[in-house]
Amino acid sequence: MDSKAHNHEHHMMAETKTEEGSLKLAFSATLHCLIGCGLGEVVGMILATWWGWGNVASIALAVSLGFVFGFVLGMWPLLRAKMSFRKAFRIILVAEGVSILVMETAEVLVQVYSPGVMEASLTDGIFWLGMFLALVAGFLAALPINIILVRRGVRHQH
Repeated sequence: MDSKAHNHEHHMMAETKTEEGSLKLAFSATLHCLIGCGLGEVVGMILATWWGWGNVASIALAVSLGFVFGFVLGMWPLLRAKMSFRKAFRIILVAEGVSILVMETAEVLVQVYSPGVMEASLTDGIFWLGMFLALVAGFLAALPINIILVRRGVRHQH
């Protein structure tokens, strides 16, 4: 094998490893976002349903808590690494903010447009099925966003 072909092969292998690393990082970032957003979303919907709130108030609480939990979970490692709150918040605002927004939007749309979910009580199976489907939809919607953010260098290991 001549040196040009050998160098090209090494370059292609490096690009493949970089691509695999980007996809793994995007998957990990989306899963991380899902944990924070999902916890907030589920807690918000449970509380609002338990308290008998209407649909708009339920969604507002769930989305708000999704953002709060997502931001806290995202900022936690940065703050533990002794980064200032302000700098950590800015980083998470960009890196997590877009992902959370897309994820929350998908989750809300699934909940609102899935028959019976918004009218269900906590003991109804449809409530939990709707929450599960919303979380899956949120993950699937946010994954391409995180792939783009990783490739552009906005998303990275914190």
